[in-house]
Amino acid sequence: VNLWWHLNEEEGLMATKEFLEEINKWTTQHGVSPLSWEVAVKFLMARKFDVLRAIELFHSYRETRLKEGIVKLQPQEEPLRSELLSGKFTVLSVRDPSGASIALYTAKLHHPNKTGNHVVLQALFYLLDQAVESFETQRNGLVFIYDMAGSNYTNFELDLSKKILNLLKGAFPARLKKVLIVGAPVWFRVPYNLLSLLLKEKLRERVQMVKMSDLCQHLPRDCLPEHLGGLLPLDAHGWNQQLLAGQNGRVDPVDELVGIPLEDSSVHNPGPEAMRLPELMAHLGRLQRSGIHLEYEEIRKEQPPGTFHCALTAYNQERNRYGDVLCLDQTRVHLKTRRNERSDYINASFMDGYKQKNAYIGTQGPLEKTYGDFWRMVWEQNVLVIVMTTRADEGGRKKCGQYWPLEEGGQEVYSHMAVVNQRVDNHSHYNQTTLELHNMENCEQRQVTHFQYLSWPDYGVPTSAVTLIDFLGAVKRQQRRSVKAMEPQWTGHPLGPPMVVHCSAGIGRTGTFCALDICLSQLQDVGTLNVCQTVRRMRTQRAFTIQTPDQYYFCHNAILEHAQRQGLLSANQ
Repeated sequence: VNLWWHLNEEEGLMATKEFLEEINKWTTQHGVSPLSWEVAVKFLMARKFDVLRAIELFHSYRETRLKEGIVKLQPQEEPLRSELLSGKFTVLSVRDPSGASIALYTAKLHHPNKTGNHVVLQALFYLLDQAVESFETQRNGLVFIYDMAGSNYTNFELDLSKKILNLLKGAFPARLKKVLIVGAPVWFRVPYNLLSLLLKEKLRERVQMVKMSDLCQHLPRDCLPEHLGGLLPLDAHGWNQQLLAGQNGRVDPVDELVGIPLEDSSVHNPGPEAMRLPELMAHLGRLQRSGIHLEYEEIRKEQPPGTFHCALTAYNQERNRYGDVLCLDQTRVHLKTRRNERSDYINASFMDGYKQKNAYIGTQGPLEKTYGDFWRMVWEQNVLVIVMTTRADEGGRKKCGQYWPLEEGGQEVYSHMAVVNQRVDNHSHYNQTTLELHNMENCEQRQVTHFQYLSWPDYGVPTSAVTLIDFLGAVKRQQRRSVKAMEPQWTGHPLGPPMVVHCSAGIGRTGTFCALDICLSQLQDVGTLNVCQTVRRMRTQRAFTIQTPDQYYFCHNAILEHAQRQGLLSANQ
């Protein structure tokens, strides 16, 4: 068979070599067997030999299996064997006219009280993995029929269905041609379409809900299953039985790779789509401002991956500066519980940095009623540096409370924390204030440095990145000095405890500052960066981080402006 069906042989060979070179750097690093040529071709075929997208798919597939606990598939052992023989999933022996495989999931045969989602997903991965062993399926793709005919609400599980449909799109080495949901019951279609809850936007266009009687408009009658609605007979020669009969002792070639533990996906590590500076420049030149704005719009449409229950409770709502800027339950900072305190809530979120867990605490500008909470958090989290990227008042509007004593020698008490202003250093674009904190409950004291950047218009961006990047440099130098002064008491990450970063809402300028720090740290470390990936990851921790398309565009420009100033562009080209 001509493996390079849509490329000449030389290009195909080069793509496969490039893919294997990249993946096998990673396998060597983790001390496991290299990936085989055949498996590499499977992932490349699924992404039309686009090497970067195939690498991304490989890691997505591996990470999805690991997250779902599908690490070692043993089809001859229970409960997987029974699930495979139940006929709930199968691959039909016929193909559609284009040569695509047809996979079938019968909802009526699923009983959530009898079989856990974990086993169902194991069966799905196993059967589809086997289906895409076929070169014909690799080349011509896959049609997936989700048969809901005759099913009741008791056969349906929202979380499982969501996983099945989304996994098909982003975590499988197969090109998904279409998904046909057949015979959807009334409760699935009205009062609102459950599909909108189940599917990521890009998958929706390939999914159609069809009536049983209209199925032949989508697939010719001779390739349709004879019975739908759980009536498809599984005879001794069925695909599932044949498959199990031939699998004795066979080991999945990706099993060993799947078992490698996940790096924390929220910590910013270089990913497969990282760009060098010339590539970033070309990307910006190609998309221009309007294209970068559209890229931001795609990110903005993605829903936060968590809940806001604590931030929305009646008692805590008055602690939010803005009703629509809340923190995720999964990443919020918890204040230590004290007597007579009703809540441990503060509108503040842990955010990871470049190769550093909890490098920042992104928070709102403190309100008068939350000054005490703010200083408690600073004390409890061992914070050494506070970064403020707003003025207290801008354009006649209150952006942040005056939560520290402004004048040298000034002293204020907030709850049980006394804060003394020891020294103010005024620079052209920022002020640096040395504060001493006194915990009046245990009579301990500490020093904290407060930085306030003064040249950032609200909702806008600085006219030049130079002053902001110089400011970032000053902040980082101070953090290093403060960590060194703490030694040997500090035993955490070598870069120290979290830096508190805030603006007014704690998402726009705060996010821009953190994104620049992460991207420039990666650039310095490995010579690559990825603004889009960085912002996406940040938004999984501090929801809605980077508030405007212009702030997103500014991140790109600021990096290039910095690179030009440092003479890095000519060196990279």
